[in-house]
Amino acid sequence: MAWSATMIGALLGLGTQMYSNALRKLPYMRHPWEHVLGMGLGVVFVNQLVKWDAQLAEDLDKMLEKAKAANERRYFDEDDE
Repeated sequence: MAWSATMIGALLGLGTQMYSNALRKLPYMRHPWEHVLGMGLGVVFVNQLVKWDAQLAEDLDKMLEKAKAANERRYFDEDDE
């Protein structure tokens, strides 16, 4: 998963920079360092997005477990009353 996210991010950054140059009617490879910078930013963005999604799923699982435990205490522990 790490390689695919990295490659998707690199392609996203490269594509964004090339699209920007195309919109401004400039040569595609006008400043190659901008392409490298765009690829780096795309890699960081997509990898952080994947990490955020994994953390979000973990937090959701914790919240669902807490809700399930609270419901069980509420509805199945009525013999304490």
